[in-house]
Amino acid sequence: MDLGEGISAVLPAYNEEANLARTVADLRRVLAALGRPFEIVVVNDGSADGTGPLADRLAREDPSVRVVHHTRNLGYGAALRSGFAAARCPWVFLMDADGQFDPSDLPPFVVAAAKADFVVGYRPVRADAAHRTLYARIWAALMSVLLGVGVRDVDCAFKLMRRSYLAAMPLEAGGAFLSAEMLARARRMGARITELPVRHLPRRAGRSTGGRLRVLVRAFFELARLWLRVRRFAPPPSGAPR
Repeated sequence: MDLGEGISAVLPAYNEEANLARTVADLRRVLAALGRPFEIVVVNDGSADGTGPLADRLAREDPSVRVVHHTRNLGYGAALRSGFAAARCPWVFLMDADGQFDPSDLPPFVVAAAKADFVVGYRPVRADAAHRTLYARIWAALMSVLLGVGVRDVDCAFKLMRRSYLAAMPLEAGGAFLSAEMLARARRMGARITELPVRHLPRRAGRSTGGRLRVLVRAFFELARLWLRVRRFAPPPSGAPR
């Protein structure tokens, strides 16, 4: 990654009023210390609490913060697509707004990006209930077999990605599928993918909306459709974007 290349940090947020301000402040300190242009794009996915007004206040107080609002809750996949579309820098950093990741893990990702197009985090130890950890392991195995994703932790929400690849992908999946679809398409496009460990922290406040049984059941039904889309995907004829 050249020193002049900026980073757009995308923070999807749904009912994260209790976590958002601290997450943005911690992330801003890390991005500023990198010494390159940056922006923080908060995607308020139709939150029912005070997440939207808080995000707007943070943007008024700090010009590096921008906000994208969904008027209703559209789901995690839609929040990511909106954030990626709003990003303006050559690199996109994805991190959830719930405070379960430490932004200070980002600098090694920036170093690794000198020889990669996607730097993907994985959680050696997860601060989740045992059933969520089990679901994640089963999910990663399915994605590796069916989609050729081939990473340790498909849904780890700590990724640094070259925006030109994201712009060339027709991302369509919802919630639990978008990360898998993104990495599967990246593989088919010949992207260089590197993995690095990240810390996973207990939630400071609020509750997770992922990992619910109904979400997982719907995800398995949708898996076949995603498998077909990925298999039919033809990378752009111009080759791998840079």
